[in-house]
Amino acid sequence: MQRLAIRPGGIGDFIVSLPALECLGGDSLEVWTTARNVPLARFASRARDIGSTGIDLLGVAEPPSRLIGELGRFDQIVSWYGANRPDFRDCVHRLGLPFVFLRTLPDENAGIHATDFYREQVRAIADCAGDGIPRLRCDVPRENFAVIHPFSGSAKKNWPLEKYRALARRLERIMPVRWCAGPEDPPLAEAVRIDDLYELACWLARARLYLGNDSGITHLAAAVGTPVLALFGPSDPAVWSPRGEHVRVGRWRG
Repeated sequence: MQRLAIRPGGIGDFIVSLPALECLGGDSLEVWTTARNVPLARFASRARDIGSTGIDLLGVAEPPSRLIGELGRFDQIVSWYGANRPDFRDCVHRLGLPFVFLRTLPDENAGIHATDFYREQVRAIADCAGDGIPRLRCDVPRENFAVIHPFSGSAKKNWPLEKYRALARRLERIMPVRWCAGPEDPPLAEAVRIDDLYELACWLARARLYLGNDSGITHLAAAVGTPVLALFGPSDPAVWSPRGEHVRVGRWRG
């Protein structure tokens, strides 16, 4: 079966979806996702930046014949994109394209972890094995340093930077501490910034310990097996915490 999976969203959204996406693999799986997440789709036959495909035009303007031809070569298109756009759904139905739409976000009151939510969604159309832990393979040696990423996609999810600095001073009695930041994070002079997410993942895989907020980078560190302390504020860790044998979650109150 030639299958396409369309998964928009941030880094953390993509990583908690990894077990579900891997369930969809078979003879051929192509993944369309955001440009930053493309390097993480290493399980796919092909991965593309969703923004380069022109799919956003469906339901809005006359769709390019090239795009219709590309979509038409798939036996099944599993999409978290467009599920909340009636115009998009009507368009692909009218074109006879084999879309299966899935809900983008879990119900936070349902008490199910996001990873389990996405895996359950695809069980109706694909076999799912494994333990449901998102994993990225990086064959690198462990080294003796800790990483702190003090940011996230929302300031309200960030434990105060001064508290991270105080924690870093204590950690430095045991091991060196390195700081990490993404391209859109606030300035932090001493931070390591690696744009390619797979390269960043493999750098995090070298660390002996990682500390960070509810963020995509925290999910990335957990997925490569680095021991993680994830500090959660307003988000519900029962739904959104990173998964893994070496993950611990702390809560803080504003």
